[in-house]
Amino acid sequence: MPKGQTKRRPKTTERLLDAALETFADRGFYGASIEEICDRADLTRGAFYYNYRTKEDLFFALFDLHAQRIIDRLTQAIEEMRDAPDPLSTLIARTSAVDDTERRWYLLSTEFTLHAIRNPETARALAEHDRRLRDEIVRLLGTLFDRLGRQATVDLDSLARLITALHEGALAQSLVEPDQLAPDELATTYLPPLIKSISRSRAKRKTSP
Repeated sequence: MPKGQTKRRPKTTERLLDAALETFADRGFYGASIEEICDRADLTRGAFYYNYRTKEDLFFALFDLHAQRIIDRLTQAIEEMRDAPDPLSTLIARTSAVDDTERRWYLLSTEFTLHAIRNPETARALAEHDRRLRDEIVRLLGTLFDRLGRQATVDLDSLARLITALHEGALAQSLVEPDQLAPDELATTYLPPLIKSISRSRAKRKTSP
């Protein structure tokens, strides 16, 4: 690849991804065309096909970006909870904020999930991306229990699935009824007692006399 193209490629993909997220959110995954995405990014179809084969490829690139944002946010929140008077509630509040990007991603990911359910091959690809994200969440849950001085008594992979379901379900209800339900209300109310009920205090090591 010529040197100039190598330098331009990250900027090109960034413009495509930004334009795709906006277009998918506005028009839907099915409704958005590659032409519309390219027009919004002020790029040619050739630039699109140089970087991606299909709209599905573009979605999975967006998925990986969003997954990394989730991991970064959780990692930072777990580190910052050390000095908080109520560590778990503080963590939930800091990771439940919903901005415009989060709202757009929810619209896109919900529609794409329905698309994947109808298409087994796409479902398998989506499940693999979900698994990689969940592996990272499981790792962070292990760190979280360590920070809380507790040991989980349930499978952390299943717990990660449950927390994801709670987050996505609560977000859907909050977006439909923003005046009735805050995005973090259900998690703040139910996750602390849940975490306590499915874990036990770590035994303190005895020190030698």
